Amino acid sequence: MKRYIIVLAPAIAGLVFGTGLGAIVVKPAQAQSAPSSEATVKPQMPAIPGEETVEVYAQRNDNAGAAPFTGPEMMKAFHGTEGIDRIVDRLVDRVRLDTRTSEVFHAADFVRLRRTLKEQFCYILGGGCVYSGRDMVSVHKGYGVATVEFNALVEDLQDAMTAEGVAFGAQNRLLAKLAPMKRVVVVR
Repeated sequence: MKRYIIVLAPAIAGLVFGTGLGAIVVKPAQAQSAPSSEATVKPQMPAIPGEETVEVYAQRNDNAGAAPFTGPEMMKAFHGTEGIDRIVDRLVDRVRLDTRTSEVFHAADFVRLRRTLKEQFCYILGGGCVYSGRDMVSVHKGYGVATVEFNALVEDLQDAMTAEGVAFGAQNRLLAKLAPMKRVVVVR
């Protein structure tokens, strides 16, 4: 007789945290072995193609680190989601090559970083996107970011926004929303 198990963790997480992870997966049951006392397997988020798996966390827009702008002006100033995509792609390319930031990002999951930054910027700019990334403390834990590296990242972001043709005033409004994150990102 074939037995089946139902994997409910993503579906339960979707219901509890209001995310789109409402899928229920039915898999053939594997032979159960006695629990090991050596290591505990931590639940993982559903895999997204190209991204490394991460431990389960509460997905909510609050994790983006700032409240969104209201109205369409900021999204328009950033040329919509297409503009945000170009800005984030330029930013990630720059931080990988920038000798001031490349060491901090050397072990980063760049596929996930690009996706979550695009979500974060779209959410904060009032584009109606959902931010699925971790909170700012958790996502930066262990990176050991210093003020000089944080400032270099901001410069790289400014360069990417300027290359996209985002007006200086709109850039400053976004940077003002992001600036308080320095308190949780910079640890040395």
